[in-house]
Amino acid sequence: MTASTPLIVTFAIYLTATIAIGFYAWYSTRTFDDYILGGRSLGSYVTAMSAGASDMSGWLLMGLPGALYLSGASEAWIAIGLIIGAWANWRFVAGPLRLYTERTHNALTLPDYFTHRFADDKRILRVFSALVILLFFAIYCASGIVAGARLFESVFGVPYAQALWYGAAATILYTLIGGFLAVSWTDTVQATLMLFALLLTPIMVIVGNGGFDASLEVIRQVDPTRLEWVGKGGMIAIVSSMAWGLGYMGQPHILARFMAADSVATIPRARRIGMTWMILCLLGAVAVGFFGIAWFGAHPAVAGDVEANSERVFILLAEQLFNPWIAGILLSAILAAVMSTLSCQLLVCSSALTEDFYRGFLRKNASSRELVWVGRSSVLLVALIAIAIASNPESRVLGLVSYAWAGFGASFGPVILLSLYWKRINRNGALAGMIVGAATVILWKQTGSALYEIIPGFIAATLAIVVVSLLTREPPAEVQATYDAVSKELRTTGY
Repeated sequence: MTASTPLIVTFAIYLTATIAIGFYAWYSTRTFDDYILGGRSLGSYVTAMSAGASDMSGWLLMGLPGALYLSGASEAWIAIGLIIGAWANWRFVAGPLRLYTERTHNALTLPDYFTHRFADDKRILRVFSALVILLFFAIYCASGIVAGARLFESVFGVPYAQALWYGAAATILYTLIGGFLAVSWTDTVQATLMLFALLLTPIMVIVGNGGFDASLEVIRQVDPTRLEWVGKGGMIAIVSSMAWGLGYMGQPHILARFMAADSVATIPRARRIGMTWMILCLLGAVAVGFFGIAWFGAHPAVAGDVEANSERVFILLAEQLFNPWIAGILLSAILAAVMSTLSCQLLVCSSALTEDFYRGFLRKNASSRELVWVGRSSVLLVALIAIAIASNPESRVLGLVSYAWAGFGASFGPVILLSLYWKRINRNGALAGMIVGAATVILWKQTGSALYEIIPGFIAATLAIVVVSLLTREPPAEVQATYDAVSKELRTTGY
């Protein structure tokens, strides 16, 4: 389609606002700590909304609705698994990790945390965990760029190769300029916009279909199997969908929000805000995809585009159900989802390159100003690599996200969880867990098994950590003393 004036104006206002926030954050970014973690200054509301927006990327408005449209109610198990996993992450990881990273030499990144948590003087954990971050985030960032490209391709009618650059440009710009503060502040705006879009759109779809019961009847006529909670994959598919929740404990871009909270006391309120936002957004995304079946079933003349690519179901519904001004706002929500996640992922990759490689091995005494500029250069480098990965027009958002999500969940999830709750875990066990988790995900993916690769990866990594830790030396006395001190302090805060 050719973009109308209202769409162009709406997109221009939104992009201008986010870039303006980036420039404002520039003046609040004085040190590398500010650029990477915002000086650990986020309150509960910003922490919650930033964690949610950085989690729910373009797949929330494209990948998940597309899966529901294609397969029906059986794909809703993904949302259920994510809700359970997110709550567990907020409850059992957020507070302890916030405190532990501060007590371990004020760690700014996960590799930094692993290095000091396990007294890894040889810095093996730092190098391997940074490599894992760069590998899987290159894939994850590519998913965001694909989602942005699909949006610009659909709305503005530009070729996919050209749309790639349009979708990535604004995100790269405000991340380069403002760093963590710009990303977190814009996340708050973007999360609000996403919530508005995902509450309004399914309501209008249901009303346009003639009501809830009428919608279900149309779906039954189109394909009655899409009403079934157990799809063609059976219990393996349900378990695989629910297992998405396991991935939360290993996602660096989400864990970074916990690390940036101004205190442990902020976490409980942030959890309540964040979980409320997440549940509403997931319900909306599921409803968009599911009831979109009824809309396009009742309007077969306009169903061709969504049948060709089901991940465009939200875009097409917004264009057909709303006037151009409202549609522009709703479609800006997709851009918001893409930008919020892509920006924080670029920032995590930048921190890995800058903190864990550049300062860790090349320039130990580099000035804070120098590190900030190296960080900005790293953002640009990773973005270009992700654009190259996303250049295949056959790429699908959900497929890229699921692979990267499994990689992080299996590589880091068991290590993070056990590092917070098991005193006996040591450096060798942590390293074994990361290697086994990452390798299992990569190898399992090649088998073509219907079982989601995060399940064998998470289990294998956990076993590797426990076995290797028990077969090797206990952690040094100072590491155990830090663990005891953190555990005691957590008990006084209710954890």
